Amino acid sequence: MAEADVDVAIIGAGVVGCAMARRFALEGAKVAVIEAGTDILSGASKANSAILHTGFDAPPGSLELGCMQAAYDEYMQIRAAMNLPVLETGAMVAAWTDEEEARLPDLLAQAHGNGVADAEIIGREAVLAREPQIAPGIRAALLVPREYLIDPWSAPLAYATQAKMLGARFLFGAPVTSAERAGGTWRLEAGGETVTARSVVNCAGNQGDRIEALLLGASRFEIRPRKGQFVVFDKASGALLRTILLPVPNDRTKGVVLTRTVFGNLLVGPTAEEQEDRDRPDVTRPELEALVAKAAELVPALAGMPVAAVYAGLRPATEQKDYRVHAVPEMGYYCAGGIRSTGLTAALGIARHVFALWDGAAVPPADPPVPVMPNLAEHLPRDWQAPGHDGIVCHCEMVTGREIRAALDSPLPPGDFGGLRRRTRCAMGRCQGFNCLARIATLSEGRLRAPIVPEDKA
Repeated sequence: MAEADVDVAIIGAGVVGCAMARRFALEGAKVAVIEAGTDILSGASKANSAILHTGFDAPPGSLELGCMQAAYDEYMQIRAAMNLPVLETGAMVAAWTDEEEARLPDLLAQAHGNGVADAEIIGREAVLAREPQIAPGIRAALLVPREYLIDPWSAPLAYATQAKMLGARFLFGAPVTSAERAGGTWRLEAGGETVTARSVVNCAGNQGDRIEALLLGASRFEIRPRKGQFVVFDKASGALLRTILLPVPNDRTKGVVLTRTVFGNLLVGPTAEEQEDRDRPDVTRPELEALVAKAAELVPALAGMPVAAVYAGLRPATEQKDYRVHAVPEMGYYCAGGIRSTGLTAALGIARHVFALWDGAAVPPADPPVPVMPNLAEHLPRDWQAPGHDGIVCHCEMVTGREIRAALDSPLPPGDFGGLRRRTRCAMGRCQGFNCLARIATLSEGRLRAPIVPEDKA
């Protein structure tokens, strides 16, 4: 077979795939990213709770814990240069019953064993002093001060943008349909194009087991999609809570979280629903109503609060709880599978871990470029506050014409309406694009791989 086009082909442009592309490109490898969707974050990664986790409740000694904590440190090191926001909220694991309160000392011991030394148990009075709007039935909580909130989309976009600036090639609308290895080189057919690579990294999320079977003939793991639905309350809700409110977890799920977002809302979710379909995370009224009721149970002032948006995502759960990360170096194959709810936090650490397994060679660039991302967070200055922004296009989220044009002109422009929304916040507010979609469609005409159509407003 002919010499490979690239050192590494990364399959999947979710948050892990974007972080993987950045790490390999920073180390000097020639990279191609192959994505079935029309933009980055088209799959599981577009729907998450945007928490930067400390790993306080991760399984002790697990790969997940190591990757989360390495990634947390790296994120805090790079965030200023990349202009990535952090909202320093802290988190409380709230106990509402005798049984839940009795479990807090074990959670505290686990947190301290995991190196989160500043975690502490606080009593009812301290909880209410910190969160006066919380339901008075609270008994106690485990306070984890360094659990923070971040922008769920700007971070992976920054990783991918840096990879692109370092020469990485991105293929969109390119599901991998065949794979052949010969002479130490992979030949991948994807979206009508051929990519040859010395190594492949499988970051395919909910298709991860199928990609592994396609490349190796069988898969070591089985994806069992787990749907999570979320409810986003209107902007007025943001003043009702300042700390991430976590439930006492069980063996199956971390449970329903009530948290602020960096965009000024309150978010409640996710549910944990098993389903066979890997592509359609539909929202369903009974589950959404249950989330709204749960939020009002925790913070009574949320009763009757308008809902601005609902959404759902599919987490790539497997038959095991830990990540499914492994390598077959003689085949040039590396897998980052089964990355579930902590993937946004852990992505940078997972990328470092997989790079350390890689048996290739590369020379890191001496002075790599660093992208500076536009700020979308509500607690920091926004573009509409600066002159010359060419008018407000989306009044619900205060998105300017200048922001939309900048996204379309960026090194890694959006491929579809969803990608444009994630880069700017346009059409994500109360009216969900009812008032601004026509202007957005005009500004983006001819610029998206998947043009805006009327159904996009739904």
